[in-house]
Amino acid sequence: MLGDSVDGLQVTDNPYAWVQMSALAAASLVLQEGLDPVPVLTCRDRNRIALQSDLLGLRAIGVRSLLLTRGHRIPPGHPVLANTVFDTKGKELVALAARIGDTDPPTPGKEFLIGVGARAFRPQEGWDPGWLNKRSSSGAGFLQTQLCLNTDLLREYMAALVEARVTWKYSVVVTVAALPSADTARWLKQTMSDVRIPKELVDRLEQASDPEQEGIAICAGQMQEIAEIPGVSGVNIMTMGEPASIRATIKQSGLL
Repeated sequence: MLGDSVDGLQVTDNPYAWVQMSALAAASLVLQEGLDPVPVLTCRDRNRIALQSDLLGLRAIGVRSLLLTRGHRIPPGHPVLANTVFDTKGKELVALAARIGDTDPPTPGKEFLIGVGARAFRPQEGWDPGWLNKRSSSGAGFLQTQLCLNTDLLREYMAALVEARVTWKYSVVVTVAALPSADTARWLKQTMSDVRIPKELVDRLEQASDPEQEGIAICAGQMQEIAEIPGVSGVNIMTMGEPASIRATIKQSGLL
């Protein structure tokens, strides 16, 4: 359904601490379909031995791109009874992944393209992108923002990245989503405190006769706007459970 519309398929790492197929196994299945997987690895659930084992496995099966994050702590009272690990910090995980491709002499094409998460916000004057520079020095090559449907905020954030020359070191990917209802938008805002969904978009979904189609139209329009923002390299379309909406959004946007 998505293979001829996207550049890659991101496979997540037990989001919200719910147990799902491992990113390593899911990436292997995506590769079998001739598509480019972008597995996510976090520091929350595994120690550094297990993380290095997964990195070696991903490299061995032919994965070329990764998104590496620290991850969120398992919330109190979560139905899955598990301990949070955090044996490794996000910066350390990036460095571990960067070293996987090191050989003597260097072998072209053996390096991972490593991504890290970033939070789009309105930077104050004098903002220092120090942590982004540190991740870049450790081996990161692309940034992926949180879900952000606020293009005004995004323009300010990207202007700051361009001015600080962060975009000389990173490709920037903005996360968007085709929201199927106003209730979904409100749930995301309550569950994920860093998402940016303006009230006027929630109102559009609330008032629409067909909220699902309105969500697709909103996301497609957002993609067209984002494509014009200097410094942005692409978008990550976050699934809301129905992959057909992703395909419809891409088609309506007119972008590939």
